Amino acid sequence: METGTVEDGAERAQGEPVWTGLPRGLLRMRRLLLVVWLGPITIGTGVLLGWLAGPGWAAFALLPLGLLLWGWPMLGRNWRSWRYAERADDLLISRGVLWREETVVPYGRMQLVEVTSGPVERHFGLASVQLHTAAAATDARIPGLDPEEAERLRDRLTQLGEARSAGL
Repeated sequence: METGTVEDGAERAQGEPVWTGLPRGLLRMRRLLLVVWLGPITIGTGVLLGWLAGPGWAAFALLPLGLLLWGWPMLGRNWRSWRYAERADDLLISRGVLWREETVVPYGRMQLVEVTSGPVERHFGLASVQLHTAAAATDARIPGLDPEEAERLRDRLTQLGEARSAGL
């Protein structure tokens, strides 16, 4: 399992959270989807415009090709920006390249923790964890985890949520 784990343990001595990155399989899946969608569009645009309108118009196929070439490294940057940290009282989820977003979900506020995996995610051996709270604005999601890690996280968050809400 290749993840961007900084180090194991709950938190460092100085109180800084220990961040865990997402598995590389998520990046592979997203890049493959990019190629699956934009590859045929590029080829189809070039062939159809070249055949119907002439070779000069086939140059418009460079637009989806450029989007594919631009999207490839952007997906890598986005993948590297996703991370999460389990702290004593809450879960932190951080993401974003240009606009950084950090979500803090207190364990006592969690109402439901789901593990989902669509057909493409299952093919790549991935699952997502969806956290639901009383306030819809604080719902959070961690995509592209290994199924074992997603289940471990679900069980741990459910256990901590029950313990924290029982103390209210």
